[in-house]
Amino acid sequence: MTLAEKILAAHCGRNQVSPGELINVRADMVLANDVTAPLAIKEFRRLGVSRVFDPQRVVLVPDHFVPNKDIPSAENAKILREFSREQGLVFFEVGEMGIEHVLLPEKGLVVPGDVVVGADSHTCTYGGLGAFATGMGSTDVACAMATGDIWMRVPPTIRFLYHGQRQKWVGGKDLILHTIGQIGVDGAIYSALEFDGEAITALPMDARFTMANMAVEAGAKAGLFPVDEKTLAFVKDRARRPYQAYETDPDAQYQEVRQFDVSTIEPQVAFPHSPANVKPISQVGRIDIDQAVIGSCTNGRIDDLRIAAQVIKGKRVAPWVRCIVLPGSPEVCLQAIQEGLMETFIRSGVAVSTPTCGPCLGGYMGILADGERCVATTNRNFVGRMGSPGSEVYLSNPAVAAASAILGRIAGPEEVM
Repeated sequence: MTLAEKILAAHCGRNQVSPGELINVRADMVLANDVTAPLAIKEFRRLGVSRVFDPQRVVLVPDHFVPNKDIPSAENAKILREFSREQGLVFFEVGEMGIEHVLLPEKGLVVPGDVVVGADSHTCTYGGLGAFATGMGSTDVACAMATGDIWMRVPPTIRFLYHGQRQKWVGGKDLILHTIGQIGVDGAIYSALEFDGEAITALPMDARFTMANMAVEAGAKAGLFPVDEKTLAFVKDRARRPYQAYETDPDAQYQEVRQFDVSTIEPQVAFPHSPANVKPISQVGRIDIDQAVIGSCTNGRIDDLRIAAQVIKGKRVAPWVRCIVLPGSPEVCLQAIQEGLMETFIRSGVAVSTPTCGPCLGGYMGILADGERCVATTNRNFVGRMGSPGSEVYLSNPAVAAASAILGRIAGPEEVM
C-alpha cells in the first residue's frame, strides 16, 4: 500500500484498503476556524448531540479575521469561544492564536500517522508530518466532532519524485508551483500526492509544510511526505501523545509516477488568476506591484521570515509599495524578534502584523483596490481573492516577494543582493 492507504487502513480497522473503497475512518484530530466553525457548531446542535466525541481532539482556532476586524467577525469569534468553554475544547485566544496550520504542528497537536480533518481546505498542510490530512465542509466536520468518525472514499495516490540539487533561492514553494504548473489545478482531483526523492529528503520541515499546503491547489485530497529524521526531530519535543509513523510499501501501486529534476527549476511565479499559470522568474518580464505580502499558512514560518529578511536587510521598500509581513504564530513572531528579523523588517519600511490569515483571503490587513497588483507568498490568486475583482495576485516564494517589494516590480533576489 501507499502511505495514504497505510494510514487509512490503520484508522478503519482493516489490514488493507484500495482506491475507490468507501470506508469509515477514525479521526485523530478535528479542527475548524472562525469562518467555518460557526456553521459546524450550528449543525452540531441540530444533531441533538450534547458533547463532542473527545474535547482534546477538537481544536478551534480563530485566525481568519482576528483580532476582530468588525462586528460580524467578533460575533463569530464569540461563538467559537463560548462553544469551546462549554465543551472544554482546545481553543487558542488572541495572543496565543496563530494561523491554524502553522500553530497545530508547533503545538504537537498533529503527529505522524494521524488522520486529520478540518473545515479548511488547507488542512492538507499536516501531510508534511506524514499524516493523512484533508479539508472537509462544515457539516462533515460537525459529524466528525460528534462521532470522531468520517466517511470517505480511499483516494488513488500519485507519486512525485524530485531529484537533484535545488538552485539558490529555490524552496518548497517553487517545487510545488512548478508541479502545479505541470499538472494543472485539476491534475490530481481526489488523489493523494506522495512527495519523495533525494531533493525532498534535503528539504527542511518548513518547506515540506509549504508543499503539502498547496496539494489542494492541484485538486488533491491530501499531500504526504515520508517520515524521516527531520520529521522525528521536529516532533520529538512537541508531540503531546504517542504516534505511529507509516512507510510506503516498496511494491505499492500508484495511479501515476512523475519525476522532476529540481536543478533545472528556477524561482517560480504564478500569474493571475490560477496557481497553475506559472512562469520561471527569468520569464516574468516587467510587472510593477503595489503590495507584497509575506506570510500565510503557506509561507508564514520562521524559515520564510529568515529568507525574506536576508533579502531585504539594509534596503528600503519602494516608496509606492506596501510590504506586509505576517508571522504564522506567536512562536514564529517571538523567534523573529529574538533573531532581529523584526527590526530588519521595520527599519526597511515593512509593516509587521500580529499572526493572522488577514489578506490571504481578502479578509483585512492588506485588501487590494481596483487595478492594484500584489506579489504574495500565499496559496491562491483567483479573481478577487485579495480584494477587488479588478486586482491581480501573483504567487511567489518569500525571497521573490521581498526582492519585489524593494524594486517595486516582480524580481528575483539576485537582482538586489
